[in-house]
Amino acid sequence: MIDTHTHLNDPKFEQDLDEVIQRAKSSGVDRMIVCGYDIPSSRAAVEIARKHEGVFATVGVHPHEAATFSADTLRMLRELAQEPRVVAVGETGLDFYYSFSPWPQQEKAFAHQIELALELDLPIVVHSRLAGRAVLEIIDRYQPTPTGVFHCFSESKEIAQTVTAKGFFIGIDGPITFKPKKQGTSTSSGRCELQEIVRIVPLTNIVVETDCPYLTPVPYRGRRNEPAYLVYIVEELARTLGRTIEEIDRITSENAERLFPRMIEPPG
Repeated sequence: MIDTHTHLNDPKFEQDLDEVIQRAKSSGVDRMIVCGYDIPSSRAAVEIARKHEGVFATVGVHPHEAATFSADTLRMLRELAQEPRVVAVGETGLDFYYSFSPWPQQEKAFAHQIELALELDLPIVVHSRLAGRAVLEIIDRYQPTPTGVFHCFSESKEIAQTVTAKGFFIGIDGPITFKPKKQGTSTSSGRCELQEIVRIVPLTNIVVETDCPYLTPVPYRGRRNEPAYLVYIVEELARTLGRTIEEIDRITSENAERLFPRMIEPPG
């Protein structure tokens, strides 16, 4: 299995990172990607990837941090992205739910990071919350169209169909194991909605991720999440689609390798 989105650079893993990575590998997660969300976390992601076999990194500035984005930020991201174990630019995108940074600044930072990804022939890791249409409007400005993943997908079925038709992947996380708050309801982040979404998009456009330490799947919900729990997401995806766990593991791993080719052939 490949955990395509972790935050092993989060302070919650400072005391036992080696043990967390070993538990992941013992659970069948042989590769994992540590995602940056600002310059310090991007540097940390690169350092973790350097030290651990099977671990890769992304470098980027999250929309929550977009107000800090500057020419120096872009320069540092460009330098970090030259590292051979860096497989994407991001986590970047738009978040219109929290709006911790003003929308124009989010859009500017996102555009700069798309341009960097195109310059370096890297995919983008997109954070999109209540912002799917605005994200697509920015992506559509570019030719060639960037490649990438809408991580921790929480947008509508319509957006899911649109982004996968453009060749993007969607990341499925712990919420696929959650029960909806009310029986028979669908929410943008609840289990019912995600189950509907994975049924209508091509399986060849789905990757799996934990987003640890956040969004811990059932049966460990409420605890710190970690890559070893990816198996519960794979199991629920298999149940939802009527596939075997082995099929989901194989197909989503092949998808991750297509999405992040540097995992197979690092530059240089």
